[in-house]
Amino acid sequence: MSVSETEDYKPSDKEEFMNERQVEYFRRKLLAWKADILKESQFTIDQLAEDSLHLPDAADRASSETDKALELRTRDRQRKVISKIDSALRRIETGEYGYCEDTGEPISLKRLEARPIATLSLEAQERHERSEKVHRDD
Repeated sequence: MSVSETEDYKPSDKEEFMNERQVEYFRRKLLAWKADILKESQFTIDQLAEDSLHLPDAADRASSETDKALELRTRDRQRKVISKIDSALRRIETGEYGYCEDTGEPISLKRLEARPIATLSLEAQERHERSEKVHRDD
């Protein structure tokens, strides 16, 4: 499938679920997301290396340190997202992508479009969250 064929393509409920075009669409979407995160991470690394602690004012240094800590927490969350993206790419390779881990039913295209790393259908995710809440309240 050529790049031009996938650039304007949007998955539709009218076609067979997880057909070759849909799989390629989501694979490209995941790879692009991962590339963006890695690019942002490299920017953060460059910024951290560039920024010096030569700020004369203690308040400025403290503010700078707080900003850096926040940026590092954001990058840590994104590291976890990359792990989920890699997992989704592995599911594409095994033919499991797009299907709920709990029920085996297809995950809606709308959900996959919004959250391409989803492993549960919306209904299964809601059940999971309700169950977590019940256990947290115990």
